[in-house]
Amino acid sequence: MKYCSFLIISLLYISNCFAQDTVDRKNWLTNSVIERFRVLKTDEKTRVGAYKAFYKRRTLIARGDYNKGERIGIWTFYDDEGKLNEKFDYDKNEFLFEAPIDTATEIQFKFDANVLPTDRLTRPLKIGGTYYGFIPYINIFKVPFDTYGVNMDYFDAVVELLISPGGRLADYKVHLFSKVYQYTQIINLAVGLFSEEDKKFVPATLNRQPVLARIFIRCSVNDDGSLDFY
Repeated sequence: MKYCSFLIISLLYISNCFAQDTVDRKNWLTNSVIERFRVLKTDEKTRVGAYKAFYKRRTLIARGDYNKGERIGIWTFYDDEGKLNEKFDYDKNEFLFEAPIDTATEIQFKFDANVLPTDRLTRPLKIGGTYYGFIPYINIFKVPFDTYGVNMDYFDAVVELLISPGGRLADYKVHLFSKVYQYTQIINLAVGLFSEEDKKFVPATLNRQPVLARIFIRCSVNDDGSLDFY
């Protein structure tokens, strides 16, 4: 009994020390996605413990753990409706689950190959799934004009990613358009603007052979000219 009491007290002490040595932080990844995590008091760049990201403050879209700034263990990712989209094991560096392709979402895939009904087709995969994992490609863009006096509600955008058979981001462009303002433009950005991690994908396959694929992400345009998920 004494041993149990000592163990409980020790665990509470360790937990309390951990809480005192860390600080809660939150950060808006987009206008609709917020992340919550903890950092060390002595080094606020180092994340530790539980991590969560939410869509519109309510819907969980990412959950996992950090250890000394590194993602560890199994992370789960969800779509904007809270449906499981992907599981990834950072310790083993492998995908544990990928949801089937959903053709009724604002994220679409096209394959540079003739696909027959009997063919086995897989989409290009990104750690984080087809929602949380695509945030870097949404965040990097801003419209190439001053938005003052412009009603951006009348604008739409489609981010297009070209993924090579080698699993690399080969091209990035944004289709920007507005019927009201009679505006249409395609803007290309250099893939060198992205980090090495953001350039990496698991390539699409056709009958287990890697193929070129394109990802199209329909976006809304914020008042400041940045993008967000539609």
